[in-house]
Amino acid sequence: MAGATLVCVPLVAKSVEQMVSEMATAKARGADVVEIRLDHLTNFEPSRDLVFLLRECLLPSLVTYRPRWEGGEYEGDDDKRFDALLLAMELGADFVDIELKVAQEFVNFLSGKRPTRTKLIVSSHNYQSTPSTEALSDLVARIQAVGADIVKIATTAVDIIDVLRMFKVMVHCQVPMIGLVMGERGLISRILCPKFGGYLTFAMLSTGKESAPGQPTLSDLLDVYNIRQITADTKVFGIVGKPVRHSKSPILHNTAFRSVGFDAVYLPLLVDDFCSFINAYSSPDFTGFSITMPHKEAALACSDEVDPIAKFIGAVNTLVKRPSDGKLIGYNTDYTGAISAIEDALQGVQVKVPASSPLANKIVVVLGAGGAGKALAYGAKEKGARVVIANRTYERARELANLVGGEAISLTDLENFHPEEGMILANTTSIGMDPNIHETPISNHALKSYSLVFDAIYDPLVTRLLREADELGLATVNGMEMFVRQAMGQFKLFTGLPAPEKLMRDTLLRAH
Repeated sequence: MAGATLVCVPLVAKSVEQMVSEMATAKARGADVVEIRLDHLTNFEPSRDLVFLLRECLLPSLVTYRPRWEGGEYEGDDDKRFDALLLAMELGADFVDIELKVAQEFVNFLSGKRPTRTKLIVSSHNYQSTPSTEALSDLVARIQAVGADIVKIATTAVDIIDVLRMFKVMVHCQVPMIGLVMGERGLISRILCPKFGGYLTFAMLSTGKESAPGQPTLSDLLDVYNIRQITADTKVFGIVGKPVRHSKSPILHNTAFRSVGFDAVYLPLLVDDFCSFINAYSSPDFTGFSITMPHKEAALACSDEVDPIAKFIGAVNTLVKRPSDGKLIGYNTDYTGAISAIEDALQGVQVKVPASSPLANKIVVVLGAGGAGKALAYGAKEKGARVVIANRTYERARELANLVGGEAISLTDLENFHPEEGMILANTTSIGMDPNIHETPISNHALKSYSLVFDAIYDPLVTRLLREADELGLATVNGMEMFVRQAMGQFKLFTGLPAPEKLMRDTLLRAH
């Protein structure tokens, strides 16, 4: 694939034998290049070890001997380093990396001895921040001026908006450029390289083997984010939250996109200030977002238009840019996800809901008055249920109950609340979530007044609340059910296509 971004695995093993073993693994798993980090080797002996490493290397090789002053491990003088890098070139290394700070000295040292086969990467690393677009452009010019074949600039993301400056410089760069923004907030710079013309990106062989902060694993880059399929035309979606690291949404949506041939990638977006993020990523390339904690209210405020249901709930979990005018339209798929799951469980079978909902005239007790509680309360009211809100602080319960024309009780009153049998309980609080898996919001005794229990938590999949409900013979619905259904709603809004339900369920179960 001409012009495609190369995927490079850094080898940071302490012994040459381990490095050679990891070279073979990197090749088997689909890497294009390996970076041989000489500075990580203990007792490195150039004439012995370089010959062995480059002879055994079955992939194109990038040789780096990074000094401590540029974030590496080497603490000796530059003469030995330069000698080792020249030897690597003579032995046929495909690329050699030298730091900008000493690049002119290295080029002078090579004078006339430089083998033409090896491409010279001149690199600059900033572990504090990402400079302005102008400063980055100046840096590119300085690196080019010393005779680099390939420009490499790695900076650090203080905010996800910093990444846009790197993209801008990469797109306009006239020579091959590696432009990466380190740290979790910069992850998208490592995945979207093919979209913005990046020459190469790094991926660690497995967790713990990274050579810089924020590198994804090789399997995530190839199999979750499908980097081989990303082009300049690929649309970008993502989950916006803080934290987002452990979200299952990327694997879910990327698998679904791929299955229907939709040219898009879905990324985890660690965002500090929602409105500044949305304003910065205003390009039509960034097409839609899933919104999670703590940004659902801010997403509502930053939307150009809001679906009436999302407005009533007071929270947006899905934002889509309208193709005709680029306006941001806010939706909430949480409530449909939860309510449809409860309706199906009440009917006992996964079939379409008839004209009258099985929730009609039932008492639905909603625990919690936050975003998910609001969504559930609204959905239940829409289906004709009698809604009761139970919350730690009674005032918040009262507030939500007034909105949906329901009743309010405090969480402590829940134990003695049983106006009728066969009620429905919906927990939207975090009580029972990992790591507090032994907690439950309601006693076993009080559960007996209910016919169905729903828990929005999906880690663990079976909470203590659901386990005890099941032991009493009650119908149960877990948080995975709500999660997959709200994601299916988002998929339809993102693509205009029906969601591949079975695939999404299977993917989520495998990922869990």
